Amino acid sequence: MSTNDRLFALLPDLAVLVKVVESGSFSAAARGLNCTPSSVSRQISRLEAALKVQLFVRTTRTLRLSEAGQSIAQHAADMLAAARAAAAVSDVRAAPQGLVRLSAPKAFSKQVIQPLLGAFLRQYPAVNVQLIVTDRLTDLLQEDIDLAIRITDQPPEGLIAKALMPIEQVLVASSGYLQQRGIPQSPAELTQHDCIYLGEHANDNRWVLRQGDVSHSVVVSGRFVANHTEIRLAAALDDWGIASLPLFTAQAALADGRLTRVLPNWQLQTAYQGTAYLLYPPNRYLAPKVRVLVDWLVLSFDNIAKNSRN
Repeated sequence: MSTNDRLFALLPDLAVLVKVVESGSFSAAARGLNCTPSSVSRQISRLEAALKVQLFVRTTRTLRLSEAGQSIAQHAADMLAAARAAAAVSDVRAAPQGLVRLSAPKAFSKQVIQPLLGAFLRQYPAVNVQLIVTDRLTDLLQEDIDLAIRITDQPPEGLIAKALMPIEQVLVASSGYLQQRGIPQSPAELTQHDCIYLGEHANDNRWVLRQGDVSHSVVVSGRFVANHTEIRLAAALDDWGIASLPLFTAQAALADGRLTRVLPNWQLQTAYQGTAYLLYPPNRYLAPKVRVLVDWLVLSFDNIAKNSRN
């Protein structure tokens, strides 16, 4: 067998090596490849024998790449990325079809993303969408996710990030509550009110409000706490108190007068704010099914921004 033939014979095993590195274990890689862990182990052993190096340092609890394995795995990943790009080139003119997996935070998924998808599915009948609703940080490569929406001030390195919309937190209350308890004129007066806050962490009842260079921290209290935005919205509409909500959750009730902004000249500072980014791996050629959803979402949020300015 010639040198070139031997090199070509290694390509499937190099692809398995990349899958093991991405998955973190032989068993996870086997599940992704629809084979057995022993089959994955044999391919890695065959690759080690052919290259005459030890690729992994194995213990009873951990699996990590050796120094030589790190270099070889990087070259193998580059090779696989090139192969994927080549496949995408041949498919770039094809009609969009297949499944796109999109992850997004829970409240944002239900209140912002889901209403946009009906028209998309009607326009692209051959494209299916799986919306993965989760507030945890998903790993696009390891979890085989095509697109992710993440709310952050700093999008992660190594991924394409398209800004969709700013996420602002606001304080709101019903007219019935404000008529009964009065309208706070300063952050300090919030201590005299029933406040409806997130309650997931010990300091969630410490609201920090900023106005220009002035910052004010106040510890609030209330008879009701909920870690679900729509529940806090319902409680505010039912006159239970002043609620902290993402603006996209409160927008409709503010527009029709069912809720009123409280301390509108102050900006509420929380961890759940920043910018909603659409994230995906930096492949030069996106599959048509993914590209059309990226373009649809970007255009949809551009239209939302234009309508909000009008």
